[in-house]
Amino acid sequence: MSRFSITSQNRRLGVEAKGWFRAHTWWLLRRCSQVAALLVFLAGPAAGLWIVRGNFASSQVLGVLPLTDPFILLQSLAAGVQPAALAALGAVLILALYALVGGRAYCSWVCPVNIVTDTAFWLREKLGITRDRKLDRRTRLWILAGACLASLVTGTVAWEFVNPVSILQRGLIFGLGAGWTVILAVFLLDLVVTRRGWCSHLCPVGAFYGIVGRASVVRVAAARREDCTNCGACFNVCPEPHVIAPALRGKGTRVVLAGDCTNCGSCIDACPVDLFELTKRWEARPQALAPVPAL
Repeated sequence: MSRFSITSQNRRLGVEAKGWFRAHTWWLLRRCSQVAALLVFLAGPAAGLWIVRGNFASSQVLGVLPLTDPFILLQSLAAGVQPAALAALGAVLILALYALVGGRAYCSWVCPVNIVTDTAFWLREKLGITRDRKLDRRTRLWILAGACLASLVTGTVAWEFVNPVSILQRGLIFGLGAGWTVILAVFLLDLVVTRRGWCSHLCPVGAFYGIVGRASVVRVAAARREDCTNCGACFNVCPEPHVIAPALRGKGTRVVLAGDCTNCGSCIDACPVDLFELTKRWEARPQALAPVPAL
């Protein structure tokens, strides 16, 4: 099978204009990042190499650096649990990181379930599945609120009982067992029910990071939007296509400021005329109009 036979249709124009590797640069970087993150967590149980102890929710790097998912800390507080000082510090460190890289970078650069949903999206295209039952993106906000409420009522970190990320990690170490049903459900949801159903409509972790990463420094920008050919490649490949329009079609800032943006770089890969770039939020402003000469 040639490399072009497995290329996503949404990246076809980019491949034709720039070549396969340039049209998949950010995709390859993300996959390396996601696989590396997963291997670091698996290295301890599998090979006794304890670079990181814990899981994606809460961990300690080299026995020194604490990292805590702020969403987990929020649920712990809702449950009435006083977090340990190290856990609180770990959450502060993650929030500080998000002040820099922001968006929903965790979703596209770390989360292993993103590999599952991206595979479903790719297979959906290859099989020509057009069925797309519309879901309200605000549903993930309701699930976010529901998880916090459930933690308040039960006194537990409620989301961790059904979190596909934790289930997948435990499954790779101990065997998924019944946990396969959760991962399979996420895969089938994205494959046969709705496009990007889990990450874009239901996952409360993504919703949370979309809120806390809204004001971050690093952003995608339609820096050369005047070169747009209206091919639609960026909208088709983007997991959150509604975030692109204001920067690409608007008259204000060229920077994608929406918290839903995952900073995945897919639009940079797919665009055949290279109008997108990763930049800082205060750059890529609209060009000032030249002054009208006096008569």
